[in-house]
Amino acid sequence: MNSDFIHDQKYQNKNFNENDIKFKEFENCTFDHCDFTQCIFLSVVFVDCTFLHCNFNDTKINYVSLRGVEFDDCNFTNVNFAMTDQVIYYFNFTNCRLDFTKFYGLKLKKMHFTGCSLVSADFMESDLSETVFDNCDLRRTVFYQTNLSKTDFTTSYNFSIDPEQNKMKRAKFSVEGLKGLLEKYDLVIS
Repeated sequence: MNSDFIHDQKYQNKNFNENDIKFKEFENCTFDHCDFTQCIFLSVVFVDCTFLHCNFNDTKINYVSLRGVEFDDCNFTNVNFAMTDQVIYYFNFTNCRLDFTKFYGLKLKKMHFTGCSLVSADFMESDLSETVFDNCDLRRTVFYQTNLSKTDFTTSYNFSIDPEQNKMKRAKFSVEGLKGLLEKYDLVIS
């Protein structure tokens, strides 16, 4: 397999196809208003890259490495991250649409989700310890057998988390968010 190394490049308003990214490594690159919906990510590495206003809606992400990657105002609706490389990785999301995404079984320790929509996202059996959900919509998001130790939910909303089905030691919530922890008991809280 031939692997190309691309560094210090800026891409703007580019529609990528499958062969534009397969088996390539991008380092210190910026992608602005790019469309990846026709791509199948296969053996792709992104190191210290930034994605601004990009569209990944329904994109197939298989064996992709994300190391020091920032996503800002990107659309990831219905993307499955379960096959991302879990060795030396780090990525964050700011103002992104992550509805119906799947993070099943991933180690996402110390990640930051800021101002994101995570409606019906799946974090089952993931490690989200010390992760920050800052001002995120977590309506119908699934947390089951998830490590939420020291996770910060203080500014997020619309979540429903069962403390009996998740590890939650020292997780942070606002007083307003407590109803999301008690929902299964069908209590009337005013």
